[in-house]
Amino acid sequence: MMRLFLAAAIALPCVGCASVTRGTTENISIVSTPPGATAELSGLDNPTSCVTPCVVVAKRSADITVTINKEGYEPQVVPLTKEIPGTGAAGFAGNVLVGGLVGMGVGAYTGAAQDHKPNPVTVTLQPLVPAQSRPAKPRQPKRPPPPQS
Repeated sequence: MMRLFLAAAIALPCVGCASVTRGTTENISIVSTPPGATAELSGLDNPTSCVTPCVVVAKRSADITVTINKEGYEPQVVPLTKEIPGTGAAGFAGNVLVGGLVGMGVGAYTGAAQDHKPNPVTVTLQPLVPAQSRPAKPRQPKRPPPPQS
């Protein structure tokens, strides 16, 4: 019985809360085809930009939108959603067991149980369609030479 209690005492902190086991930040990878595009992330405490391929550290609780631009290509906007993966759910359950309502509140506030999707952010940029130039005026047909007599 004492061994079971000791094993539970050792295992319980390992379950831990999501903010301890997963952290409050995550790496967001951004890749574009072609590479070398500018990725601007809005929704962070400090607006951030990088040149693809790149990785940005973001708070799990942030509502992020990625805008990718490259000269000669159509810009693309990718809003990220937040989801709770299996590992986040386990950490959140650890909050309830170990930290009670306080631990659960901290996990919910920091977003530690959440992941941003899609991650990696992968886009294929489409070339700009050149503006159609004005069509040339049609040439007047040449007059036939006068008949020779």
